[in-house]
Amino acid sequence: MNEGDMDSVQTLSLPSDLSPSAFTFLNAKFHTKDSVDEAPSLVSELQTQCSDLDRALVELNRRLGAGLVAYSSFSGQIHDLFSDVNAKLTAFMSSCSSSIIADGPSGEKNFREELPALAKEVARLETVRVYAETALKLDSLVGDIEDAVSYTMNKNLRKHSSSQNSDEMRLLAIKTLKTTEEVLTTITKTHPQWKHLVSAVDHRVDRALAILRPQAIADHRALLASLGWPPPLSSSASDSSLQELQRQRKSRQLEGHDLKVAQHQPLWAIEELVNPISLASQQHFSKWVNKPELIFTLAYKISRDYVDSMDELLQPLVDEAKLVGYSCREEWISAMVTSLSTYLAKEIFPNYINQLEGESATSSISSARISWLHLIDLMISFDKRIKSLVEHSGILLSFEEDGILQKISSFSVFCDRPDWLDLWAEIELNDALDKLKSVTDEEKNWRKQIEGVVLSSCTDGYKSPLVSNAFLQHLASLIDRCRSLPSVTLRSRFLKLAAVPIVRNFFDCILIRCQEAEGLTALTDDDALIKVAISINAAHYFESVLREWSEDVFFLEMGMDQDDKVELSVNPDRDNEGLSESPQISIFDGDIKKLEEFRKEWVEKISVVILRGFDARLREYVKNRRQWQHSEDGWTISKTLIEALDYLQGKMSVVEKGLNSRDFVGAWRSLAGGIDRLIFTGILIGNVKFHNGGLERFGNDLGVLFGVFGAWCLRPEGFFPKASEGLKLLRMEENKMHECLAGGKNWLKENGIRHLTVTEAEKIVKSRVFTS
Repeated sequence: MNEGDMDSVQTLSLPSDLSPSAFTFLNAKFHTKDSVDEAPSLVSELQTQCSDLDRALVELNRRLGAGLVAYSSFSGQIHDLFSDVNAKLTAFMSSCSSSIIADGPSGEKNFREELPALAKEVARLETVRVYAETALKLDSLVGDIEDAVSYTMNKNLRKHSSSQNSDEMRLLAIKTLKTTEEVLTTITKTHPQWKHLVSAVDHRVDRALAILRPQAIADHRALLASLGWPPPLSSSASDSSLQELQRQRKSRQLEGHDLKVAQHQPLWAIEELVNPISLASQQHFSKWVNKPELIFTLAYKISRDYVDSMDELLQPLVDEAKLVGYSCREEWISAMVTSLSTYLAKEIFPNYINQLEGESATSSISSARISWLHLIDLMISFDKRIKSLVEHSGILLSFEEDGILQKISSFSVFCDRPDWLDLWAEIELNDALDKLKSVTDEEKNWRKQIEGVVLSSCTDGYKSPLVSNAFLQHLASLIDRCRSLPSVTLRSRFLKLAAVPIVRNFFDCILIRCQEAEGLTALTDDDALIKVAISINAAHYFESVLREWSEDVFFLEMGMDQDDKVELSVNPDRDNEGLSESPQISIFDGDIKKLEEFRKEWVEKISVVILRGFDARLREYVKNRRQWQHSEDGWTISKTLIEALDYLQGKMSVVEKGLNSRDFVGAWRSLAGGIDRLIFTGILIGNVKFHNGGLERFGNDLGVLFGVFGAWCLRPEGFFPKASEGLKLLRMEENKMHECLAGGKNWLKENGIRHLTVTEAEKIVKSRVFTS
């Protein structure tokens, strides 16, 4: 090759002389030998683009020049305005002084009258001056920001741009932005009426930030790439104060409104850490759609392996940048869990739903349902381990912090898809009911009582069957599983769909058993009484456990959440009728009330059945009115009463053995009240005549009756008020009875007769026959 040819050849620049963006561009375009043949067309394309950019640059320079001319003109006008104002004020003050001197006292009086108006005008002019100076200052600051942003934006147009100068200009833009924000904050507090000025500045700054933020994120990415991030998964900073300034701007702009948007935004740097590793993880996830346990294992491993690095390396940088309220550990974990939840929502759950739709609807224990429940188990386990990672930093989570829970919970997939939550609740409910059916069908589970460890701290005396404990265990399991849901609203919705139907299924079971027993023998058979007693025991134990659970903060929060929704839905008028209804504290309140009413109803039915049998055996005793005229030879009590008392003791012993102690109290008290009414209406006011001997035997009869109930209380006569007080009247002396007839209601109270009316007392007294 001759010398002329040598001169025509241009030598290539060294890689070190190229800017990073140019080097990356060339490396991407000419990665093979064949790519060199495409160089002419690429050069032509780049020349065209450069021509377009040069024209755009010329236009921007023209607009900048026009803006500077307009700014200069505006500044001159403001200067002329102030010069004119000062001249007029000087002339005005001179004329005022001359007027005062010429007019004497009257001129001074006029001046005092005009002084407030003058002061007001001066204040207005001062405000105009401050406004103009502030507007000029802000215009200058925003102009500096736009110049710095324009410089950094144009750095890629130059072949040999200095990255150092570009960084300096961007830091200058951030510093100027901080000063601008301080001025705007001061204006917002001292001159709220200047909102149009603030809005205009915000508009221009937002346009600059829209350019600056992508560049900051690009710097994050370049830094991560230089550090070799993301790390390989197959084997076993720039200044962040820009984000803090953005957060402060949002807080100011939303002052007086909902501040949730401004209070917390994910760290940009953490997002850029997670994005590449998330993409790399999904390549592995796609292979494990049918093995979700591997997906959760890998996601947890990545979160755990690098979480300490966030505390040690990134947290000091975030603290130095004065990003208030940010934990790099929490942000890292949150971003990783969000990435996993996004993959679950896009790939895993849709796949499982397709499997469910493809299976027979009659298949109760289908493989798709088993897979779904297995996935939920994995999510629960994963969330527990993730929470332990967060709490390791000293952050204690509670149900009041739904925002934090949602960020670190894989169950956040249900926040945007309530239909998936409903499907999950349906699967859990069907699974529980299938298992409970086999339990309820076994009669031995109704006969055998709960022993050992139980779900409630107050089970003594309930004699509850195993069936009730089986229902409560499934209910407790559902409640436990739904605790992982990241919001009170979701937990409440899930329990209403999955847990409440289980309670109602239990109620239906005990009701049907009682109705069957009543239908077969009208509860006259001992086995039927025991069957009803067992159902009452189950209901009472179930009710007590639900009441105990409802006092937990887990359920109280649901009640408060429901109250808030009700208050928002009704008319704001406080006299609205809907507000008169008592609020529902727990989601189980309605079912607790139904169980309570069930117990009372069937305890009353037991009492009524026994009272009816007692009444049938007592009829001859009641009808024999002549027996109270003399005593029966050799008998201290009436023979016709013995059979009725024997029946009563027999039935009550069966009920006492089968029924829990608390409901048994209600049963015998109701029975005592019924017997008291029978004796009172059939004998005491039944047109009989009590002679001395008959009265003595009647007293003995009541004593035996009271003795039967004395096994369950200390003063049984107190539960037979009318019979006791009637006997008390009959045993009075004759002169005392005359006082009773004359004294009326006051006399009855003074003598301890409180359950009889005056008419009833007079009728009883007149039935007494005194013989010598």
